[in-house]
Amino acid sequence: MLAIRLDATTEKRLERLAKKTGRTKTFYVREAILEHLEDLEDIYLATERLQRRPAKTYSAQEVKRELGL
Repeated sequence: MLAIRLDATTEKRLERLAKKTGRTKTFYVREAILEHLEDLEDIYLATERLQRRPAKTYSAQEVKRELGL
């Protein structure tokens, strides 16, 4: 079980969508979470890795020179 708080505008948008489509608000919240969960996990893992071992960064000019552009 999960409880979330939404601002009034988002709650109204969600209610309108649910009414228009005949689906529940829970359905759309679940869909939104599933849609973005993998991206959020990837961001977390990438951030964690970069904090452990920072990578060298390159300027656009360096990349162009290296690629011969």
